[in-house]
Amino acid sequence: MPQTRNIFFHGLSITLRRFPAFLWTYLFNLGLALAFCLPLYGQLSRLMNHSLASQRLSSGFDISIVLEAMMRLRGEQAGEMSAMASHGSVIVFLVLYFLLVPGTLFSYITNQPAKLGTLIYQGLLHFWRFVRITLLALVAGGVILGPLTVAEQHWRSFVDDRFVGRTSLLLTLAGMLLVLLVASLLRLYFDLVEVYTVQLGTHLRISGRPDRRVRRTLAPALHLLRVNLFRLWIIFLVLAVTGTVIVFFTSRAAMHMLARPHAWPMFLVAQIGLMAMLFLRFWQRGVETSLVLQHPVTTSDDSFPEPQGTYRRVTPITSNVPPPPAAANHDRPHHIEIMSNPDPLIPVYPPPLSQDQPLMARSSAPTPDPIPNPEPPSPSLAEPDPGVFHHDPAPPAERPNDDAQDNL
Repeated sequence: MPQTRNIFFHGLSITLRRFPAFLWTYLFNLGLALAFCLPLYGQLSRLMNHSLASQRLSSGFDISIVLEAMMRLRGEQAGEMSAMASHGSVIVFLVLYFLLVPGTLFSYITNQPAKLGTLIYQGLLHFWRFVRITLLALVAGGVILGPLTVAEQHWRSFVDDRFVGRTSLLLTLAGMLLVLLVASLLRLYFDLVEVYTVQLGTHLRISGRPDRRVRRTLAPALHLLRVNLFRLWIIFLVLAVTGTVIVFFTSRAAMHMLARPHAWPMFLVAQIGLMAMLFLRFWQRGVETSLVLQHPVTTSDDSFPEPQGTYRRVTPITSNVPPPPAAANHDRPHHIEIMSNPDPLIPVYPPPLSQDQPLMARSSAPTPDPIPNPEPPSPSLAEPDPGVFHHDPAPPAERPNDDAQDNL
């Protein structure tokens, strides 16, 4: 029976023990953000390095200067460059996601060290499996979230036509909250599918290859989510809301630092918020992994070749021994059992006894006493010795005559 653990704290333990996976992911995301911000930085530098209006941004934050700069950057060539940079960043982000997330989940499941080589190697092995999962998630999101989004827009129009003030705001937020809850539930389900996919990949099929069937994980993930819906969904939402709140307050603090002469405090505060949100996301992955480890998926066709020295015992049809009562009515008289022999030179079953020996003697042979009697056995005689119990006394020796003694 699987061991029951507190998935909240066990997930935190898994995340901390594989902390390098979080660090590598953060470094890659930071490098990706800096790399794709360089074109925007170059355009702003060409526009404002030789303008006195830039002082209104270095000594203080003037929103009018920012808007004017963004409007000047909306040229045809700049728009094309920004669109290419945006699409390129999305493609690179997805490639990094398909490489780092499978490796992280593999290190969470198998307790392997979260080295960069391990993460990249396992990401390459699971790359197309995660591509298929992403496509399934997009299809499911379109089928489920599409009608909900349309219904939320109609609900917003209905509220705007009939309510004003705080009531209108609360009702609009209620409709948006419903869509977000369904989206979080869908995200949680496909997270479990991803964890089960990596866990199933640790099994070998009959051919000796890892099991790459994504469809084999859909039903177990749905069952696990249905059975543990309350506690798993609550933990998922608590961690997600905590990360959102941290990002909100750090972003607000960074915005208040815009008027300072140095930019590094603002950058540091913003990065703290992003690191906290990313760590909480890894914590969610650890919670899901902890639950999957308690309820792992198994395959029905996992098998390995028979080892050397394997023997088969076959009970023949014709035998002098009557069958037992439980097996007397069986239609199949053969019974095959596979036994594994560690030493192929020593057979598992002894050879059959000689046919000259009676069957009852073979079946009722006495078992020797493992502890022998220290005293010697008493002799067993067929009848008493007649020389001991029935013997005639010997005649007494003749005594000499008294006259002869006197003569002596």
